Amino acid sequence: MTVPVEPTTPANPLAILRQLEWRVRHAVENVLSGEYRSTFRGRGMEFDQVVKYEFGDDVRDIDWNVTARLGEPYRKKFVEEREVTLLLVFEDSPSLHFGSGAQSKREALMELAGLVMLLGAVNRDRVGFVHAAPGGNLLREPVRGRGAILHAAATLLARPAPGPADGAPSIPWRFLARAAPKHSVLLWLGDFPPRAEPEGWTVLKHRYQTMGFRVDDPWDRALPATEAFAAFDPTAGRLVTLEGSAAERAAHATWAAQREAAWQALFPDRLSRLVVGTDQNRLDALVRFFHARMIQRSAR
Repeated sequence: MTVPVEPTTPANPLAILRQLEWRVRHAVENVLSGEYRSTFRGRGMEFDQVVKYEFGDDVRDIDWNVTARLGEPYRKKFVEEREVTLLLVFEDSPSLHFGSGAQSKREALMELAGLVMLLGAVNRDRVGFVHAAPGGNLLREPVRGRGAILHAAATLLARPAPGPADGAPSIPWRFLARAAPKHSVLLWLGDFPPRAEPEGWTVLKHRYQTMGFRVDDPWDRALPATEAFAAFDPTAGRLVTLEGSAAERAAHATWAAQREAAWQALFPDRLSRLVVGTDQNRLDALVRFFHARMIQRSAR
C-alpha cells in the first residue's frame, strides 16, 4: 500500500509566531536574564590591536610572537561586536516527515527554528536563514527589528515541505562562507543522518560559531516494544511493516550509533549541539541549552 506525502505548511505562520512570542519574551525577561547574549560573547570578538600586557589581563590573549620579539608581554585586544548575527540553515529533507506521535519531526524542528528567530528579535540581533530543500534554496539575509524578523520567520515556516520523490537537499556550503559577517552564529537544523562531513565545514567552523539543532522522534531512539508494527517511511512514500525481530532491532541500534557518531564529529563540543524530542517542550530545552552554555563560559 502506497501513501503519498502531501506537503503541508502552517495555515497562518504569523499567528503561530505571535502565539510563541509571548512565551519567548517571558523566558528572556524572567528566566534567561541576558544569558542568551552572554553565551555568544567573550572569545567571539573582532581583533583590534596589540597592547602591553597588564596584571589581571587574560593570559589567553597574550601574543607570544610579539612578546618574544619585544622582550616583554603583549596581548591581543579585541572589540566586542555590538550585536549578534544569527544565520539559520534549515535542511529540509523528506525524512523529517516522520512522526510516531502527534507531531512530525519537521513540525517540531520548524517550531524550534521559529523560537530561535524570535529570541534573536527580542534581543535585538540580526537574524537570517537559508532554507535548503530538494527543489532549490531560499536565502533571507540577516535583518534587524521585530517586524522584519517576524516576516522572515513566517516565510521560513510557510515553505512547502519536500515530497519523498524529491531526494535530499543540497546545502550551498561555499556560498554560506560569505553569507554572514565573521564570528556570526551559524545554526544548522536538520535530521542529520549518518554521513560524511560536508566539504568546507572546517572553514565554516573557523569563520562562525557553529551549532547544530536536531529533533528526534521517540522511535529514533528505540523501536516500539511490540513484536510487529506498521510505520510510514517518508523517504519511500509508503507504509512498511516491521516484525520487531532481533535483526531489525540490531540494525536500528547500528544506525543510531552511526548517526550519533557523525553528529558528534560535526559538533565535538557537547554545548554546540542540541537534541530535542518531538515529545519535549522546545522552549524549555532552549532555556536549558543557553543556561548550560552560560555556565560553561563563566567557568573559563
